[in-house]
Amino acid sequence: MSDNILVSLSTIAHGRSGDKGNHSNVAIIAYTPAGYDWLKAHLTTEVVAAYFAPLGASRVERFEAANVLGLNFMLYDALAGGASRSLRIDTQGKSYALALLQMAIDLPVEHGNMVRTTPTGATP
Repeated sequence: MSDNILVSLSTIAHGRSGDKGNHSNVAIIAYTPAGYDWLKAHLTTEVVAAYFAPLGASRVERFEAANVLGLNFMLYDALAGGASRSLRIDTQGKSYALALLQMAIDLPVEHGNMVRTTPTGATP
């Protein structure tokens, strides 16, 4: 019996993304401090670069924002020229956070301290 469970990243985080010229920034924000600790340890630049490899980013850089439990990833040269030059459907990278939140992650079965809770303390 496994001590882990395969779930989407959205189980423990939410996100936002957008463009900076020809670059895309993707912010992933954990729901809890325990989720943020998991993100820091497992959502590395290598993992994000591999996930977005089809975009052809020249490099991926990670910035930590502990005060908001977030990680911000810059995907350099990932927008095929940027909003005014790209022929891609998403020229501004607005959907990249949503795409990353669909990535399958391997969490411990006991990961309740990483998920969002309602005001009554129940998980949604």
